[in-house]
Amino acid sequence: MSVVSFESALFLKSVPHKPGVYRMLNSQDVVIYVGKAKDLKKRLASYFRSNVDSAKTRALVSQIFHIEFTVTNTETEALILENNLIKQFMPKYNVLLRDDKSYPYILITNHKHPRITSHRGPKKVAGQYFGPYPSAGAVWESLKLLQKIIPIRQCEDGFYRARTRPCLQYQLKLCSAPCVGKISDDAYQEQVRHAQLFLQGKNQVLIDDLVAAMEVASQQLDFEKAAELRDQIIALRKVQEQQSVSGSHEEMDVIGFKVEHGVAAAHVLFVRDQKILGSKTYFPKVPANTELEEIFPAFLLQFYLNEISGQTIPKQVIVIEDHQDLAAISAAVSSFAGFKVNFDVALRGEKARYLNLAQKNAETAVASKLSTAEHMRKRYQDLKLVLGIEQIQRMECFDISHTMGAQTMASCVVFNGEGPDKSEYRRFHVEGVTPGDDYAAMLFALNKRYGKLSDEERVPDIVLIDGGAGQLNQAISFFKDWPLAKKPLLLGVAKGTSRKPGLETLLINTAEHAINLPADNAALHLIQQIRDEAHRFAITGHRQQRGKKLLQSPLENISGIGEKRRQALLQYLGGLQGVLKASVTELASVPGISKAQAELIYQACHKN
Repeated sequence: MSVVSFESALFLKSVPHKPGVYRMLNSQDVVIYVGKAKDLKKRLASYFRSNVDSAKTRALVSQIFHIEFTVTNTETEALILENNLIKQFMPKYNVLLRDDKSYPYILITNHKHPRITSHRGPKKVAGQYFGPYPSAGAVWESLKLLQKIIPIRQCEDGFYRARTRPCLQYQLKLCSAPCVGKISDDAYQEQVRHAQLFLQGKNQVLIDDLVAAMEVASQQLDFEKAAELRDQIIALRKVQEQQSVSGSHEEMDVIGFKVEHGVAAAHVLFVRDQKILGSKTYFPKVPANTELEEIFPAFLLQFYLNEISGQTIPKQVIVIEDHQDLAAISAAVSSFAGFKVNFDVALRGEKARYLNLAQKNAETAVASKLSTAEHMRKRYQDLKLVLGIEQIQRMECFDISHTMGAQTMASCVVFNGEGPDKSEYRRFHVEGVTPGDDYAAMLFALNKRYGKLSDEERVPDIVLIDGGAGQLNQAISFFKDWPLAKKPLLLGVAKGTSRKPGLETLLINTAEHAINLPADNAALHLIQQIRDEAHRFAITGHRQQRGKKLLQSPLENISGIGEKRRQALLQYLGGLQGVLKASVTELASVPGISKAQAELIYQACHKN
């Protein structure tokens, strides 16, 4: 199958010159790469240069089907959000071709004399974690400074337990030596409490103390000491800076919303455990001339009162404006969730920064959607001119997929004026036809799709057939005695001799009426997109069916062999491989299996 190349030039028009995170998806909607950028437009444009040196980049670009991006306030935010998304999606190219280390934390252990240290990976060690920090260097710098200011032990537990006299760290005044009783337990716990408060950003006592000490050193003309204290204060304040992506709020959703020219977008930031775990943009369908006041409450209710979606409801939702129905919505969602859910408007502070971030992404999503919709309209307009028809409201395309005639699957994909309508897609398991007969399989699919259709509004304007004259003739034969007044135009899409994109031959209503369009024609691009989507949908269904077949035991379809006898066979003969190797006599020796049943089992296991 040939896949339509990703239209990078069109996509890049909607990408802003802002920092953010991007997600690249393949034709199966699987995230294959997550990246971050200081300038999204420049970074994404670099992937589509004509002279890309990196083999990784060339392999990645060849699989791109779609790109999503999230705008952030700073590059640091993009870095932390990128890490969260990589952990969530485990993209193929991030895992295989990148150093996927987790961000470091500062850990204060649960111990009689707690240890302060750096930690990466799963939080299996009992204690209190602070972070994540953007780099290991920031952690080690802060640990070094904290060790000078608050002499908490940083040594391993094994080293700590083996001490009988103070180590060099005590001599250097970097540890208070709780291991040998140089400090009381209460005094040591007070030091630990100060460190916890400082790392949480809840106490400025230590900084104030350093400022006071610096002033004393200056008054005593000890300028070298004062300079050291000044540098420590600057470094500690830098470590303590909180970024928008890692805030102080444990759990909330932040929703940006934008409506423009009939397109609505809601961008939801999911904040959990003081950081953004991810984001998603939703595009609710909007009737013409609908106002924001009507759309937004409907979206909120559908989003949070949908049991099927499994949406986790937070205790707080930050929204773009104080709508008159917010109190009623809050009451309804609270009742549904079983706890109080507040819907608030943020005007200042950290919540306002989150909301501004969500709103930026909603506005960018609408702009991108409008650009895509305009491009789709241009494609439809060109296709109408090529085919000589007045309107195209619905198109359906059929394709057949199988492996040497086995597990034959037919697909039907539907495109409306806005593009793919995936809720209308259908697959058909082809039965009762000669294996490998694509013509008969196509006729089977058409009968399944239209054989009982009576609603003319669901009759497509165009039926595309992925194939040449043979497949098209099956469609012509099927629609020859079509009973409804509306009859679709039939369009066969035959691949060229080299099967390269751009060399397709279009057969319009008859195998004799064939045309070829230029490779850069917008109408041809639309046909290629529909054809490739039908092929993707068919082959995905076929692979699923084939996978189920490969995993199916040959014992499952033998008449008279139920669950208990299958279990007896597997246990007595040592699993399925033992059953496959067993002779008829060995099979008949299994308790509950007769000679006749042994013959049936042997034949079923060796029929191929």
